[in-house]
Amino acid sequence: MTGPAPAPDAAPAPAPAPSADALTGTAPPPVRGLRRFGRPPRVMGVDVARGVAVIGMIGAHVGVTEAFRWGDVSTWTDLVHGRSSLLFALVAGISIALLTGGRTLPARERLPRLRLLLVGRGAVVFALGVALELLGTGIAVILTLYGVLFVAVVPFLRWRRRHLLVTAALLALVGPFALTVLGYVAVDAYGPGIDLVLFGSYPVTVWLALLLTGLAIGRSHLLSRRTAVRLLVVGVALCAVGYGVAGLTGRSAASSSGSSSSSSYEEGVTVPGGDLDLTDWTCWSSPDYVDCYPDSADVSGSSESTVSFTPTDAGTGAVEQLGVLAEILHDSGVVDAVVDASPHSGGSAEIVGSGGFAMAIVGGALLLSRPLRWVLLPVAALGSMPLSAYAAHVVVIAVTLGAAGTAPDDTLWVVLSLSLLVASTLWVQVVGRGPLERLAAAGARAMAGDPRRPTPRAEPPREAPRPDAP
Repeated sequence: MTGPAPAPDAAPAPAPAPSADALTGTAPPPVRGLRRFGRPPRVMGVDVARGVAVIGMIGAHVGVTEAFRWGDVSTWTDLVHGRSSLLFALVAGISIALLTGGRTLPARERLPRLRLLLVGRGAVVFALGVALELLGTGIAVILTLYGVLFVAVVPFLRWRRRHLLVTAALLALVGPFALTVLGYVAVDAYGPGIDLVLFGSYPVTVWLALLLTGLAIGRSHLLSRRTAVRLLVVGVALCAVGYGVAGLTGRSAASSSGSSSSSSYEEGVTVPGGDLDLTDWTCWSSPDYVDCYPDSADVSGSSESTVSFTPTDAGTGAVEQLGVLAEILHDSGVVDAVVDASPHSGGSAEIVGSGGFAMAIVGGALLLSRPLRWVLLPVAALGSMPLSAYAAHVVVIAVTLGAAGTAPDDTLWVVLSLSLLVASTLWVQVVGRGPLERLAAAGARAMAGDPRRPTPRAEPPREAPRPDAP
């Protein structure tokens, strides 16, 4: 007895995707390696986005750029400052999601092992960061913070996407304000831990927000064109909001990297109080302020030369008090914590604007990785070994520029990027996974109690790549 005949307009069943072996056929081994690379279960678009981040971070460290201006294409290289590291953080969250189950939340019985794997990976990444800092290049190495973030993300592994996105939004909008208030209250607090995760170059309010957003993106269907388009559209919208707020309030999103170490006494710059006679005063300066005391004053205790200012000095009315309060908030940095979008400012506007920029890059990479597969393959190869590429570029900078050296032009940026693109492409077709990626995976397995066997996966999603997150 036969079953019912199909409807005349019924669509035929979709043909299964060709396997990697079917695609390679009888091609020579090097060609087979290139044809297999980036095929499912890897997501080539994620590798491309990570490769773009690596090239951008190289430019941020050795590139010579001018302040960004829309009308001058030659200044667009300035976009690498701040945004490259945020893109790196966003893609790291996506990699963690793919490492721990992709679209499917990890089962509760797998959580203990996954947590140990992340802690082990974080320990290796942290140790690599410390080793690179010892080279004395003057680069604010991000790997030490990444090691901490691999541990910090452990409680969020089973969170749903909407919960991850809400938490990331709260960190982005409230975190910088709260961190500024905390720094204003704890004015004398210091320590290596505080500098690492709160008040250093990479505050956790910024990076954990991007990491959780990436984790939510990684829980999506990354091989779907709809997902890529949504990421691109939402990313552009967030760019407009973040940078728009900064522009309306006068907090430019342009890079300050080119003048971050310059003197305040540059030509054409008016320095407040520059006309004062400070011959008999002792001054201590910092990038943000100058403290001056008369030579006869006892700075360790009270002195008649000390001037005190209280809000009542400005007037007794409510309007005057509000004006003084506004000045205090402005001087304390609370306003900048919300509306500043300049690179590495840690402001909410930077997180929203630059985070949207990173999201748009990921969406664009996912869209273009299929039609432009062979064009983007070297970038994807570079992005498949981010730890090795990042460490290699820091070592090269240490050798070529010395301690805290600077490049005279963009030659080193171009040469170093092209060299890493070629080297990583050759490496993936001959060897496979990058050397430091192998080390991180071995450290993760050792922490989980099995240094020999590869990480087992329970029903791995189709788009989940090998565990080579940075």
